[in-house]
Amino acid sequence: MRSRTAIWFECRIRYEKTMEDGMQKKVTENYVVDALSFSEAEERITEEMSSYVSGEFDVADIKIAPYAEVFFADNDIADKWYRAKLAFITIDEKTQKEKRSTVNYLINAGSLNGAVKNIDEVMSQSMVDYLIVSVNETTIMDVFEYKKKEKNDKPEYEQQ
Repeated sequence: MRSRTAIWFECRIRYEKTMEDGMQKKVTENYVVDALSFSEAEERITEEMSSYVSGEFDVADIKIAPYAEVFFADNDIADKWYRAKLAFITIDEKTQKEKRSTVNYLINAGSLNGAVKNIDEVMSQSMVDYLIVSVNETTIMDVFEYKKKEKNDKPEYEQQ
């Protein structure tokens, strides 16, 4: 299990999909990409989906995803994505009262129980007390991480 912190964007793609019976059906699917801006997110999702979709497709919607981190499972049976809301518990030193702050995560797992197990596995490495407030299955089909294209890949301001 590994985790990744980035700026995540949820992208909604609309295209004609060939179903198992051979018929064409217009579908809308959700994907997540990491990018620095909306225009980069659109470019990245277009690039990623062009190898999976034959024919035309539309980027119907892009919005900033509310995930602090994405947890990627190591096994192949993890084919679903779950949104988890965790409450971190801290004690206010002055008032001695519990303070809870909530954070959203996206977790890759094969089942709801697997998602909870993956959360516990990652969070057991931290010293912070937490509660799992909710875990819900999402309609996200896949998450695309940024990968360098070349070894000499430099930021634009360093090129020339």
